[in-house]
Amino acid sequence: MARESAVDQLTSEHLELLKVRLEDSGFQDYQQLTDWLTELGYQISKSSVHRFGKKHEQKMQAVSLSTQAAIYMAERNPDDAGALSSTVVTMMQSEFFNALVQLQSLDDDKDINPMDRLAALSKVSKGIAELSKASVNQKKHQIEVRDKANAAADKVEQLASKGGLSGKAVQEIRKAILGIAD
Repeated sequence: MARESAVDQLTSEHLELLKVRLEDSGFQDYQQLTDWLTELGYQISKSSVHRFGKKHEQKMQAVSLSTQAAIYMAERNPDDAGALSSTVVTMMQSEFFNALVQLQSLDDDKDINPMDRLAALSKVSKGIAELSKASVNQKKHQIEVRDKANAAADKVEQLASKGGLSGKAVQEIRKAILGIAD
């Protein structure tokens, strides 16, 4: 959809090698990368390699941050009710929304093929639909978990009452099962 970059002419093998070299160099020394590409027979400017490197670095940082956030949440929150899955769905919905906004802003660009734009919109719409479906299933799962916890708490409450525990003790047990803080 956007104008083709000089880096787009690289073969998939050379593109992967460029990504590895960018990561290994810490996204620095673009002149050396440009010289390497020239040795391979490409005529790509240092600024084109730099633009590609910046985009690739941003993608790598986004993946790293998302991974760190997921690990942090998984370590800190038991996922009995699917809190982590719910957060991931929310993050993905946000990304699809951003993609949709960007696609809508392409209306003014006369160089964009309408069929390419329509194909991209179709993919984003399908992604949104899949996430909506996942969100509904997640909410169903949360309701099931909550209902099972309530049923277990009710059963324990009945057994504890029959066993002669005080009302206060029964309520403390119920709170512990349901994870209710004082």
